[in-house]
Amino acid sequence: MRAAPLPVRDGLGPARVRLRGGPVLDELTARFGAPARAKVLAGQVVDADGAVINDSSVLPGGATVYLYRDLPDEVPVPFDIPVLYQDANIVVADKPHFLATMPRGRHVAQTALVRLRRSLGLPELSPAHRLDRLTAGVLVFTTRRELRGRYQTLFAQGAVRKTYLARAAVHPDLVLPRVVRNRIVKRRGHLQAVSEPGVPNAETWIELLSPDGLYRLTPRTGRTHQLRVHMASLGIPIAGDPLYPNVIDVPEHDFSTPLRLLAQRIEFDDPVTGLTRVFVSGLEI
Repeated sequence: MRAAPLPVRDGLGPARVRLRGGPVLDELTARFGAPARAKVLAGQVVDADGAVINDSSVLPGGATVYLYRDLPDEVPVPFDIPVLYQDANIVVADKPHFLATMPRGRHVAQTALVRLRRSLGLPELSPAHRLDRLTAGVLVFTTRRELRGRYQTLFAQGAVRKTYLARAAVHPDLVLPRVVRNRIVKRRGHLQAVSEPGVPNAETWIELLSPDGLYRLTPRTGRTHQLRVHMASLGIPIAGDPLYPNVIDVPEHDFSTPLRLLAQRIEFDDPVTGLTRVFVSGLEI
C-alpha cells in the first residue's frame, strides 16, 4: 500500500476511507455525519495524491480519501510500557496487559503503537507482529517504513521462536508435557475462536513447570487466541481469561484481573543485520 498523503500526527496516522463514488462531501456526510462535513469544508480531507477535497469534489467508486479521525474517549491504561531494546531498525517493548498493540475499534490512543510513537518521537514506528490486548510481553516494532515488510514477513512465515508463560489450574490426571494440535477458526463478529473438524492449523507444546500451576507454552503456529483455546480444551483455561471457556462481561475500566499469559521470550535471526536476536520480558506472571 502506498504511503498516506498526510503525515502521522500526535502518534496517529490519518484514517483512509474508500469511497462508493460521487460527490465526496455528500458521501462523507451521509456516512460519518456533521464532523466529516466540517472537515471537508475546512480543507482537512485530501485524496490519495494529497489534493485537498472541497465541496464540489467528485471521485469515482474505489477512490480513497484521508482525514484525521476524532478520537473517542478512552479509559487510560494505568501501566507503563518499558522499552527492552532500541536501535536504528527496531524497538522492542514489554507490553502490559490491557493495552492493545495498535489502533482498532474503540482502542486508539490507548495502544502500544500510539503511546510509543509519542514517547519515542518515531512517527513511522510499526508493529512487526501483534499481541492480544489482554496478553502481556515482548512486542517488536520497526522504526522506518522501508523496514516493515522484512520483519513482518519473518513473523508471518513462522521464523520467530516464541515462548509464553501462563498460570492455570493443575489437574493431576492430565498427562504433560504434550502437543495440542487442531483446527482453529476465528470468525469476524465472534468473540471466541473455535475448534472445528478439518486439517489442523494450530499446534502448541504445553509443559507444566511447577506444581503451583506455572506453564510454558511453545506455539508452533500463530492462530488467533491459539494458546487460550488450547489450554481451555485441556480443561485448564488460563487464569483471568474472560473468553474461554465461557464469555464473561468485564467492564472496560476494570484492570484488576489480568489474563495470566505472558509472551516471555522471542528469538529470531535479524533479516537486516543477520544477528540472532533474543529478547526476554521483565514482567511477572
